Amino acid sequence: MRRPLVAGNWKLNGSRESIQSLVNGLLNGMSQVNEAEVLVCPSFVYISDVAKQLEGSSIVFGGQDVAKEEVGAYTGEVSVAMLGDIGCSYTIVGHSERRALYGDSDKIVAEKFAAAQKGGVTPILCVGELLEEREAGETEKVVERQMQAVVDLVGVKALEKAVIAYEPVWAIGTGKTASPEQAQEVHAFIRSWINKEDASVADKVRILYGGSVKAANAKELFSQTDIDGGLIGGASLAADEFISICVAAG
Repeated sequence: MRRPLVAGNWKLNGSRESIQSLVNGLLNGMSQVNEAEVLVCPSFVYISDVAKQLEGSSIVFGGQDVAKEEVGAYTGEVSVAMLGDIGCSYTIVGHSERRALYGDSDKIVAEKFAAAQKGGVTPILCVGELLEEREAGETEKVVERQMQAVVDLVGVKALEKAVIAYEPVWAIGTGKTASPEQAQEVHAFIRSWINKEDASVADKVRILYGGSVKAANAKELFSQTDIDGGLIGGASLAADEFISICVAAG
């Protein structure tokens, strides 16, 4: 039985004051959450503050990205050792915004994935297609290419100690959401693709959906067979909304 995971990606949002208020709201609402694992990913500069607030709670925290390098002259980068040093359990790799805006290729994403695992932090591997790729019928081809880069580098067994997040790029921050059927179709494809390599890994790996998830559509999305939770953007910045999504995942 795969435990649902709901991860809040706060992106480039928040201040010390607003984040303290947000975390307080989450802590107050956690009594409603029975089954789902809850994760928040603040901006790097606020992770330590969030860690202190969450001490003793069941909410875990992580990074929004990680360097593929371990140490050295890489100005502005954050290594997996640094994430681990402050208690991060997870880090996102390959988010569509990193791929599109900062040039993270499939190769770079695979290297970041490998670095995270080597350093003991669980990677959340983001995969997904652009609108033009979906309209051209290339969704599965794109997702397979992104997955294959990771498997080629670290092997399919590595996915057993990872999380995958399917995020159709056309549904991120646009208000558009893949229908539950569209989302399930791609999640099922990902699981069947892994199954061809290793059935045990396919059965265990958690696959999240990301793309304009909100309280109003979460339950229907999460009820799909192969959807094991969500990677939540904007809705994770409102405590009540995010808690409602976490409840739906249970």
